[in-house]
Amino acid sequence: MSSRLVSWCAAGLLAVGLAGCASAPAPAADATPRIAVISAFDPELALLRAQVRQPAVQRINGVEFITGELEGRPVVLFLSGISMTNAAMNTQLALDRFKVSHIVFSGIAGGVNPGLHIGDVTVPERWGSYLEAVFAREVKPGQFQPPGWMKDATLPNFGMVHPRPVGVRSARSDTLETRFWFEADPQMLAAARQLGGVQLQQCGKPQQCLSHAPQLVFGGTGVSGQAFVDNAKFREYTFATFRANVLDMETSAVAQVAYANRVPYIAFRSLSDLAGGGEGENEIGTFFQIAADNSAKVVMAFLRQWKP
Repeated sequence: MSSRLVSWCAAGLLAVGLAGCASAPAPAADATPRIAVISAFDPELALLRAQVRQPAVQRINGVEFITGELEGRPVVLFLSGISMTNAAMNTQLALDRFKVSHIVFSGIAGGVNPGLHIGDVTVPERWGSYLEAVFAREVKPGQFQPPGWMKDATLPNFGMVHPRPVGVRSARSDTLETRFWFEADPQMLAAARQLGGVQLQQCGKPQQCLSHAPQLVFGGTGVSGQAFVDNAKFREYTFATFRANVLDMETSAVAQVAYANRVPYIAFRSLSDLAGGGEGENEIGTFFQIAADNSAKVVMAFLRQWKP
């Protein structure tokens, strides 16, 4: 705390008998209404960053924010960081410091729906946090039971893991709201559904091609959690329980922050691997750049076409 702020606090305490003193709000970093374009880690944002016109860089709390124009739209680009905590923290930071009108997330994900393939780009209608859960007591061998007072753990369980909704406080209500799903903005989703002719990449480096031509898939759900999933049985459970197309480690956290702040959002996620459903080792190391670039290409096409 600066000496000037200390003096102000001391004067205020003496004058009005306050029990404490809060620092002044952080200054706005930019006054232009902008679309926040977010990715979790650098390779996901690389293609988008390269297309920004008149970029300007600011660093706040160690996070690099790039303002400029992308496909003719004023944007602020930044990395959420990998993980639910990073994603929530840095999305809120962006909303606090920039005038964000909408949120667009672009990145890779693990495929859950067995009908989808690596390289496909999904645009789910809603996102939920599938690892918001109780790890239940084993009451009999292989039988797990949440506490009797816990009435909201009603979804099918995976062993001891019983998913639950999350409590949300927001600008929408003075009371605590409990919900599992956070809907993508219907207008943004409707505009995305009109996309056509996006050339998705099938090959990366020489001898590195996907076995299927990538597709753009709309609807369904996505789920997010604090784990990198590479387990075939858990993948099957996730699809059966949530009918999820994909899972990742950030989007539902961003969706919850968007919901709490009344900011419309949409997420584009391209399959980099099958979350343990593929033969042999996890494929992310081979195909993540193809998937990341496919998602970015769809985002740029969306920004060109969408009329907010």
